[in-house]
Amino acid sequence: MIYGPSNVIRKEIQFFSKARFKIDSCMDHTRPALALGIESIRKSFLDAKTRDVKLRYITEITTENIPPCKELMKIAEVQHLEGIKGNFMVSEEEYLAPAATKATSYVASQIIYSNLKGIVEHQQYIFDTLWNKALPATNRIREIEEGIVHVETKVLENPDEIFNHVKYVIENASDRSVCFSTGVMQLVYDKFFDLYKKIIDKHRKGEGKGVRWITTIDNDSKDLVKIFLDAGTQIRHVKNLPPMNFAVDDRYFHATVEKMEGGKMIRSLLTSNEPVYVKHYNSVFEDLWKNGIDALQRISDINEGIDLADIEVIPRSSRAGVVYLELVRNAKEELLFIFPTTNAFIRQNIIGAIPLALEAARERNVKVRILVPYNQAVENRLAEEIAGKEEQRIYNHNIDIRYIEQMSDTKATILVVDRKESLVMELRDDSKATFDEAIGLSTYSNSKGGVLSYVAIFENLWKQTELYEEIKKANDQLKKNDMMQKEFINIAAHELRTPIQPILSLTEIVHSRTRDAKQKELLEITIRNAKRLQHLTNDILDVTKIDGRSLELKKENFDLSDVILDAMNDIILDKDFFENEKVKLSYDPQNILIHADKGRISQVIFNFLSNAVKFTTEGTIIVSVKEREDKNSNNTNNKTITVSVKDPGQGIDSSILSRLFTKFASRSYRGTGLGLFISKGIIEAHGGKIWGKNNPDGRGATFSFNLPTR
Repeated sequence: MIYGPSNVIRKEIQFFSKARFKIDSCMDHTRPALALGIESIRKSFLDAKTRDVKLRYITEITTENIPPCKELMKIAEVQHLEGIKGNFMVSEEEYLAPAATKATSYVASQIIYSNLKGIVEHQQYIFDTLWNKALPATNRIREIEEGIVHVETKVLENPDEIFNHVKYVIENASDRSVCFSTGVMQLVYDKFFDLYKKIIDKHRKGEGKGVRWITTIDNDSKDLVKIFLDAGTQIRHVKNLPPMNFAVDDRYFHATVEKMEGGKMIRSLLTSNEPVYVKHYNSVFEDLWKNGIDALQRISDINEGIDLADIEVIPRSSRAGVVYLELVRNAKEELLFIFPTTNAFIRQNIIGAIPLALEAARERNVKVRILVPYNQAVENRLAEEIAGKEEQRIYNHNIDIRYIEQMSDTKATILVVDRKESLVMELRDDSKATFDEAIGLSTYSNSKGGVLSYVAIFENLWKQTELYEEIKKANDQLKKNDMMQKEFINIAAHELRTPIQPILSLTEIVHSRTRDAKQKELLEITIRNAKRLQHLTNDILDVTKIDGRSLELKKENFDLSDVILDAMNDIILDKDFFENEKVKLSYDPQNILIHADKGRISQVIFNFLSNAVKFTTEGTIIVSVKEREDKNSNNTNNKTITVSVKDPGQGIDSSILSRLFTKFASRSYRGTGLGLFISKGIIEAHGGKIWGKNNPDGRGATFSFNLPTR
């Protein structure tokens, strides 16, 4: 240890003169100006540079020390490291550490010197570590001159690094907004209290907002809270703190999920100066602050033994979500849920409330009862959550779900926890997909009377659900009956199709060999009716496939005009359909290639034409095709075609217009009413749309469908 400013300077000059290859310096923000301001030190830098000694220099570059740093950059390679404290220099053989001083114009009064190899190597390692973390001086100076804030978000896990960083931030803050448990308050009192009092002093002089603190105040923490209040800290009490402790000012945001009991030092700290984080958590803090209770009032209530109920009105849905999950997470005996809509259930399952409830039932033996409007999606979701668990028996014992009617008047999700706390969340917009968008104002309460009122509402609704259980059983039975009916129809259709084909084939052979005109006429009647029966059988099988979502497509490239012309010829040649000479068919052919199931598209067009002919007594039925670019597709080569069949017939009956494409929707005594339903299934299987409407002039109707060409 060397004492006296003149001896310190003399030792530094010797250090520079003995260095042969390199000198690495790490100095706080006050030292660059001093190093260049003392002529002998400046000359030592220049002499070393002349001898080709490599010079590296780490310091904190601030608005005040930019000029000396720029001057220093002409001599040495300079880098910036925020908050650097302590001064030392290391060469290949020696180590120097001048004592720090707050005065920028004074030389240190003492310095540590060592040429011990182990110490030199250790300090070199420290310097290299800091060098790798530092920023180039040119970048930092540009940020300052251009007003750019160096943005960084990181997790600190080294206790010393956490302490130094937090100390640096508090030292440079003009205000501090803290949302921490009283455990952190003890930590601040032990290690940072003087720095907090300096922020408070600034506030008293009109600078910044001072220190504001949100915490949960109880009998154990009230004395510590009073110490902070006496120092000038503004404090408010909030019953349910967010699960993440955080502090924020105008520049930095800090957060940790640690409980921080007993004033223990933080072991993991998220820190960020990104404006989006700083702005967001300042906003979160303001919302909590508005809903907090003044600390003096809270302490007064505790001292008087008044256990007043906490009632918190929560305007922001994000805050309501935090409280909601925390209540479910901390339940000990019972959870009661009332969901007004199925969407409410689905949204709150997504944010994790339902999984947390199931976890409580499994791991803590909490009784969970849920009231929700019946919906297959809800039932499936619950089945997914519960099924496959090893503790299936416990789940069945602890969880009970009952279905209620969709609520038209009550638009709020109600949660009751252990019959001691309640949270009522108003539904702002049930059509929204996310919790934050859908939820409006929420109210938390642990008022005994209020909570038990919600328990009574729940129990009354619970008793009414027995009726809905009966309805559900009836619906299940109807589903079984419907399935049996469909299976019977499917089997019957297959059995009918089996004898129809040989009947047709053999009858057509006999017809071709018969010369007698009367016999030919009788055979033609037989063939026509057999074809009708075959068509009906195929329709029934198609309906079965569409209902079962098993309709298969055999796609190929083909010219759509060929299919339209073939369908028109089939209609014209079929005397059952086309026996009125006053009805004409019109189509202007054009070459349009599409990729689809040729047979199925032909079936749709034939259905359109046969319906048009069936309901037209006179006039021309017009088939048209339009091709256009698909604006909703990312593929610029993708096109859609629209096929329309316009007839001058009697139009669509108003009684079936709303159910036009459902099964058996027909006002005709001819046909089954399955054609349009099948056509809809075919077109939608291709990714297209189908529709029908009456013509604007009041004569006839137009049926259309569109398809992608590829």
